[in-house]
Parts: sequence; structure tokens; C-alpha cells
Amino acid sequence: MTATDRSIELISTAAQAAADKLAHDIVAYDVSDVLAITDAFLLASAPNDRQVKAIVDEIEERLQKEKGAKPVRREGEREGRWVLLDFVDIVVHVQHSEERVFYALERLWKDCPQIALPEDAEATRGKGGEGASGDGELS
Repeated sequence: MTATDRSIELISTAAQAAADKLAHDIVAYDVSDVLAITDAFLLASAPNDRQVKAIVDEIEERLQKEKGAKPVRREGEREGRWVLLDFVDIVVHVQHSEERVFYALERLWKDCPQIALPEDAEATRGKGGEGASGDGELS
């Protein structure tokens, strides 16, 4: 099984929205073969809590406006360190850079295929500073 066309569209739109709000180390994984609950994960980072929230808001607004998708669940917003948006077809994780390095979600999903992202989003890899290796994985 692979991620649906709808999931790929949502990932692409979310990644572009994140890039537009200066997220870094944006990467997406097709997790459809290992998880029954969603097709894809999008990971993005920001250097501070305020930017995490701005990225999350932009992703949510863009997916609703352009794709008619609303999250069924939104977690972590109060702390602003790691916000999860569950759109059923995709799950978006926007993390403070420190949490991204500490939890290293890339290590959990490294065997899953990466999903190609818009050029602007691809260009954010390795621009996260500390811990970024430039290939979508954190060291």
C-alpha cells in the first residue's frame, strides 16, 4: 500500500505552508505500509515557540482553505513546543528545534519512503542549525 493521491496533495500543501512560514528541516514519510491510522507524516521544525504556532496556524488555514481539510485532533498547542495536527490522511508534527533533536522521529520512520516535497520545502533541509544533517535526518 502507498499513500493516496489525496494524502500526497495534503502533504505538499502543508509542506509549502510550513516553508512559507520559515519552518526548517521539513520532511515527509509515507507510513501507509506500517500504520493503519494514517498515510503520511510531515515533520517540520522552528527555533522558537511563537514560530511553531505560526507554522501550525498557516498549515491548518491553508489545508482548510485550499483542500477543504480540517484537523480532527490538535495537540500540544498550549506549550508550543510540539504541536500535532491529525488530518486523518496525514499527521503533521511541528516541533521546536530542541524537541526535534531530542525525540528524533526520523529515526522511527527512516525505513519508510520519503515523499517528494515542493522545492521551497526541500530547500529547508539542513537549515535548522543544531543537529541537522542536511538529508532530512537529524544527527
